[in-house]
Amino acid sequence: MDSNPALCAAIANHITTSPQQRITFAQFMDMVLYHPEHGYYSSDAVKIGFKGGDFFTSPNLCADFGELLAEQFLQMWEILGKPVPFSLVEMGAGQGLLALHILKYHQLRYPDFFTALEYIIVEKSPTLRQEQQQRLEDLPVRWCNLEDIPPNAIAGCFFSNELVDAFPVHQFILETGELREIYVTTDKNEKETNALCPSFTEVIGEPSTPQLAEYLDLVEIDFAQSAYPDGYRSEINLAALDWLSIVADRLQRGYVLTIDYGYPASRYYNPRRSQGTLQCYYHHRFHDNPYVNIGRQDITAHVDFTALERWGQKCNLKNIGFIQQGLFLMALGLGDRIAALSYQQQPLSQLLQRRDALQQLLYPTGLGGFGVLVQSKGLDKTEISQSLKGLTVPE
Repeated sequence: MDSNPALCAAIANHITTSPQQRITFAQFMDMVLYHPEHGYYSSDAVKIGFKGGDFFTSPNLCADFGELLAEQFLQMWEILGKPVPFSLVEMGAGQGLLALHILKYHQLRYPDFFTALEYIIVEKSPTLRQEQQQRLEDLPVRWCNLEDIPPNAIAGCFFSNELVDAFPVHQFILETGELREIYVTTDKNEKETNALCPSFTEVIGEPSTPQLAEYLDLVEIDFAQSAYPDGYRSEINLAALDWLSIVADRLQRGYVLTIDYGYPASRYYNPRRSQGTLQCYYHHRFHDNPYVNIGRQDITAHVDFTALERWGQKCNLKNIGFIQQGLFLMALGLGDRIAALSYQQQPLSQLLQRRDALQQLLYPTGLGGFGVLVQSKGLDKTEISQSLKGLTVPE
């Protein structure tokens, strides 16, 4: 398989120097994706898009996704009383396409808002940051780390699209009704000829932290119920809670908008979903083996939106609404854009291609089924009472 030998060696060294010569799956996933030199997102291995990519996101389809989000951001600015600056903080900006579409749309359609706008990108990947800087060099954008933003400094909106699914997750398994954690260790049976790229195997042990059980209490999941089979396996995303804590601390007044694929906790931890949601993406093919193509493939897990909602409340974030992406975009005008295609004078092939792109944003079994979670902080009663356009479902 196409693994990065240097990354495999770094992981193996971390394992051999760790207590009991094992690391949590979260530590393994963090190194695979974010190792400073060899991680998937830190090197030139990360590929996004249709040609030669491992996966694509909504902004790869068309500019409409960003333009409709831009309409929602405009309304947020108006609800907050048109503050200057209004900060848009995009976390995990990929290739910079979403930022490009949002900013160009605001510049063309809403120059007053564009003038008031402060666009900040938080990007962990040096490779992607470089691509973003090249694509957005003529636009007013600045880059920083999330931790570098002072507390209560942002009036505006923190937002992300397919970010939380890439956070490292702990994996667990049930043994006779007890919560046990899955660890990663080196395969002691591997041949010496494989030493340049060690193979890894799983071992099961006691939970590495009481936070795993506390997380399950937060989302009200009780694995002592007989409905859960022995060997039931899934994930817990503690990193998502840490991330949301920082975001809430930095937001003084405004919104947090999170778009990703996932479920409420009751569906996430359904007894019938007995192998969890972990997936790997390699050249537009997905599978469930994170121990191949190490450093060359993306690894993701679905988002537990119940955890984000309830942890957000503990961080003084108010839940404004949760909706499917397809309905969210329709409320912002996607249906009008699809209908307008009938009146456009373009070659048939271009019209069909554009119609397909717009409809892919709606498909409930694809991008349209993504979740959109909106939370707020610091809004007064009048501001909270004003419904966000994207959360308005037609009767």
